[in-house]
Amino acid sequence: FLMERKTRVKINRKEVVLAKLRKSCSCSPKKLKNFVMDFLPVLQWLPKYQCKEYIWGDIMSGLVIGIILVPQAIAYSLLAGLKPIYSLYTSFFANIIYFLMGTSRHVSVGIFSLISLMVGQVVDRELLLAGFDLNDDAPPALGDGSLQNDSQSNTTAFNLTIAGMNAECGKECYAIGIATALTFVAGVYQVLMGIFRLGFVSMYLSESVLDGFATGASLTILTAQVKYLIGIKIPRSQGHGMLVITWINILRNISQANLCDVITSAICIVVLVTAKELGDRYKHKLKFPLPTELVVIVVATLVSHYGKLNEVYASSVSGAIPTGFIPPKVPHFNLMLRVAVDALPLAIVSFVFTVSLSEMCAKKYAYTIRANQEMFAVGFCNIIPSFFHSFATSAALAKTLVKTSTGCQTQVSGVISAMVVLLVLLFLAPLFYSLQKCVLACIIIVSLRGALRKFRDVPARYHVNKVDTLVWVVTMTASALISTEIGLLVGIVFSMLCIIVRTQRPRTALLGQIQDTSFYEDDLEYENLSSVPKVKIFRFEAPLYYANRNYFLKSLYRLTNLDPNLEAARRKKYEKKEKQHLKKGDHTTANGLGIRETTLQLVPKQIDFQVLVVDCSSISFLDTTGVNTLKEILKDYKDLNISVLLACCNPSVIDSLKRGGYFGKDFGSMQEMLFYSIHNAVQFAKDQK
Repeated sequence: FLMERKTRVKINRKEVVLAKLRKSCSCSPKKLKNFVMDFLPVLQWLPKYQCKEYIWGDIMSGLVIGIILVPQAIAYSLLAGLKPIYSLYTSFFANIIYFLMGTSRHVSVGIFSLISLMVGQVVDRELLLAGFDLNDDAPPALGDGSLQNDSQSNTTAFNLTIAGMNAECGKECYAIGIATALTFVAGVYQVLMGIFRLGFVSMYLSESVLDGFATGASLTILTAQVKYLIGIKIPRSQGHGMLVITWINILRNISQANLCDVITSAICIVVLVTAKELGDRYKHKLKFPLPTELVVIVVATLVSHYGKLNEVYASSVSGAIPTGFIPPKVPHFNLMLRVAVDALPLAIVSFVFTVSLSEMCAKKYAYTIRANQEMFAVGFCNIIPSFFHSFATSAALAKTLVKTSTGCQTQVSGVISAMVVLLVLLFLAPLFYSLQKCVLACIIIVSLRGALRKFRDVPARYHVNKVDTLVWVVTMTASALISTEIGLLVGIVFSMLCIIVRTQRPRTALLGQIQDTSFYEDDLEYENLSSVPKVKIFRFEAPLYYANRNYFLKSLYRLTNLDPNLEAARRKKYEKKEKQHLKKGDHTTANGLGIRETTLQLVPKQIDFQVLVVDCSSISFLDTTGVNTLKEILKDYKDLNISVLLACCNPSVIDSLKRGGYFGKDFGSMQEMLFYSIHNAVQFAKDQK
């Protein structure tokens, strides 16, 4: 029987579009208020803030995150190839803006190692193209935007005409110019993606791709910090294969290692790792995480200052970190054009990490976020700070977990963290002058523990899904050995290819009946299934479209042991030979057989079925090629007196078959060709015998 389909109400798409445009373009006080409230979610939740219940948790988590932010901001400046002051600016402004615009109560937005690495790679490339030396210890050139106005400095100022910058600008000035231009463009991309509701782009970054990208980038980050750990001076590698080139340079210059830096690094790593492991083991007993990074930085700075490690042992130090704010400056338009392509992967990665962490927190604490508003929030966390000498930001997993574990209730904690950073910016920054760079490198490397531990999960990942493990390995390898941006692209493309290959060569099976039931399953996978006499049941576990048409036909012919085209050709050949012999008056065929024997031979022994049932339950859609393929097998098997029945088709497949003329013009034979279960089709086939 055929179920009666509901009559669809035809929708006038033009009217719908016009109605939406009228609604969008109309303006009223109420609509303006709703727009402002949606654009600045803080106006919705802050008036309802339950001070007695929330304030202490927010203050505690804000102070802890602020204490963690300061050393991390100074350390991550090494990754971005910029001065520490710019990392502090970034952390300050990101927390304030996300407090105003974010919809997640718990996520921590600010400086992030992967984003800093991506910014640093673009900055280094552009510095090289501009003719600057990437040696970290090269004296900074002064000029427009330079933080220090030391009149006694004898450093050189370059008159740059590259990218339209026709003003005196030193290395530091040009580096932050590139970073702010990159950040501004990435923010614009994110806002445009929010306007056009392109958040679905994040769906193409699977968990395996993101994990592989993070692990590969972590290997690159670790490699970039080794020279600071052992105190050697090697050029900062650029371009593809940076990881390999850097390790070659490290091994060539290992004899120049600074013993003071090596000892300091060893002590710091032991202290940091031990404290982290103890913190993880006893976290249920600790009310808040131990501020190990801050303690290490304070102690190391004091030892370096009073031990005069820079003067006596030539240990590389952070140098002067000025206080206060630099006047805002508009990012240079010509530099934006140079980094427009680089900003796209930066924008996508920043958004994906922010939204995924926001959704994780929202699910855990039973509230909702608006992904589109998160796109706007992270976009403006990049656009506005770019005018204040800041670079790209994102949500960070480690700081978010710390934030939730220390009693955070709302984004008021972000304002507290920003106040801690502001305190350092205004008063405490110069105290870090003697801080060794190897200490900062240790903090960065220890912070990569989570990403590097993914290697331990490979066997479990492989056990769960081999294809996902392969995607992880390919993405990780490409991100580490080629570059982070290309690694991300390779991961996305490879994961899509895996999906395409799965649909091109899906599982196919002949089904047998489960005894004494109306259910049917794969004959090769289950025991004690009974075959249905004179009926073959074929299952194809994928959409049927142009890319897998040939595989569908080959699998069908192989499993049924019958190619109708070859069989039809063989019959025509015998019929032709038979006619030739009859014309000659010979009653024997070319094989020396009688006519009756030939007739028997024309009916092949391998055709042991009269009905073919195609289980369409796994076919989600058909394209034109798919419909034509089914029409083709219907005709070919009909020529051999074999009926083709379709079972378990979903409504979209049925509609495609109707539009393609599979059931004829008036759909008169539809009841004899289409069935809602395999058992109904089998029963129909038995009744027709």
